[in-house]
Amino acid sequence: MPVRLKKLIGTVLLVALVIVYALVATMVAVAQLAESGPVVHFLFFLLSGLVWILPAMGIIKWMVSEPKARS
Repeated sequence: MPVRLKKLIGTVLLVALVIVYALVATMVAVAQLAESGPVVHFLFFLLSGLVWILPAMGIIKWMVSEPKARS
């Protein structure tokens, strides 16, 4: 796969990941943390704000990996 195409696909995937992840994290927070205190809110958003990095790292690693040489 050409490098430019991989980077385009990766960029679209990263944007989609951030949008979907933010919506899901917000929905979970609204549904589950409505009666919780500010410390619980802070910890939830701190952790959920860091967890999205794991799939993003996988996408970025795929984007920058060298194409396999043809035999």
